[in-house]
Amino acid sequence: MEFRSFMDIALAEARVAGARSEVPVGAVVVRDGDVLAKAGNRTRELSDPTAHAEMLAIRAACAALGSERLVGCDLYVTLEPCAMCAAAIAGARVSRLYYAASDPKSGGVAHGARVFTHPQAHHVPEVYDGIGAREAEDMLRAFFAARR
Repeated sequence: MEFRSFMDIALAEARVAGARSEVPVGAVVVRDGDVLAKAGNRTRELSDPTAHAEMLAIRAACAALGSERLVGCDLYVTLEPCAMCAAAIAGARVSRLYYAASDPKSGGVAHGARVFTHPQAHHVPEVYDGIGAREAEDMLRAFFAARR
């Protein structure tokens, strides 16, 4: 089976989030080449610190499947998930995680808590980083530069 990235959809969700004055992060959940859910950050809009793009996409995909598990699903996200999102990814049993930009400050996969390396992690997805990293990094830099 030939690999097809869905990061372009996640990047589009990030752009929309940025236009709403949210931190520009987008996520998409895919199974067997079909998009189950997509979302961008909505923490400010919803006054909800858990309304990260990954959390919203995971919730919507679980609702679409009628299951708390996303076995066989891929999650594409434009920024390395934080510890909260990484724990949700493990809990949902996402099969593969693809993320664009690394997050040395708040990441929870390759940085910080490194959630998937802990013995308490119920599940460890395959992890692939760097897909679309430059575009995601540029978007984040521009967003934060405009606010300084």
